[in-house]
Amino acid sequence: MQNRNTFFWVKQQMTRFISVSIGIYVITQTSIASAYPIFAQQGFENPREATGRIVCANCHLASKPVDIEVPQSVLPDTVFEAVVRIPYDTQVKQVLANGKKGGLNVGAVLILPEGFELAPADRISPELKEKIGNISFQSYSPTKKNIIVVGPVPGQKNREIVFPILSPDPATNKDAYFLKYPIYVGGNRGRGQIYPDGSKSNNTVYNATSAGVISKIVRKEKKGYEITITDPSDGHEVIDIIPPGPELLVSEGESIKLDQLLTSNPNVGGFGQADAEIVLQDTARVQGLLFFLASVVLAQIFLVLKKKQFEKVQLFEMNF
Repeated sequence: MQNRNTFFWVKQQMTRFISVSIGIYVITQTSIASAYPIFAQQGFENPREATGRIVCANCHLASKPVDIEVPQSVLPDTVFEAVVRIPYDTQVKQVLANGKKGGLNVGAVLILPEGFELAPADRISPELKEKIGNISFQSYSPTKKNIIVVGPVPGQKNREIVFPILSPDPATNKDAYFLKYPIYVGGNRGRGQIYPDGSKSNNTVYNATSAGVISKIVRKEKKGYEITITDPSDGHEVIDIIPPGPELLVSEGESIKLDQLLTSNPNVGGFGQADAEIVLQDTARVQGLLFFLASVVLAQIFLVLKKKQFEKVQLFEMNF
């Protein structure tokens, strides 16, 4: 009897342990899935639309600059740097999800031509590794290795992100050619204003959903506000919920119109995109160019020598 009770006790403890483990897994995975840029990866097969717009702009509504620097040309099967710069004033603070202020995060998506991809770790030089730092790169999807995603990462130390890129070799890759290719980049700083389901984040402005008089403003326990708008004509009430973060611009007893601003806009970040071009250069072309330049130099030298020889002959004949 005692052995049977022990068996059931062990079974119960194991069941509880498994349940807790599954719960922790679900919570952590949900937290990870809720972070950008996973939103774009789940919703779009390709982050660049046919119009040229990168889909990150759907959630990050403000426009900010971004810059990319790549070599003018690269040789096949060569590791090179693509430097993405996401400038912003490091003194500004963004509204976090809990309504508090904190530093800005940055993120970037680099869209390379087919065949170009993230360089393997064993091909990256120690100097390039030092430039990269602790940045973690990931492919946009298993089938899109030419699209590389970074972020969110702390913006204070990562306003310049160095991508180690490996160029393709047409000798082994039949889909690669010695051509000029475009490279596209999108970079954001700060949190977005809209979630993929269309709902607003607390990092944006809130408008009145109805016209009327503000009859009540209730500050919620976990911060944020409930604003009751009453229609004077029939007494109909509408409650607008303001999350923690934006600052109120209205007060009780104030008459407001439909879509009138209820809060300030706390957003200090934004998204930008840029493009560049790179040439996949054939080694034979480079060698041919060098040979041509060398032949031109030699021809010029021989021409000068021949001219000097002709002048000496003329001078000799004039003496006689």
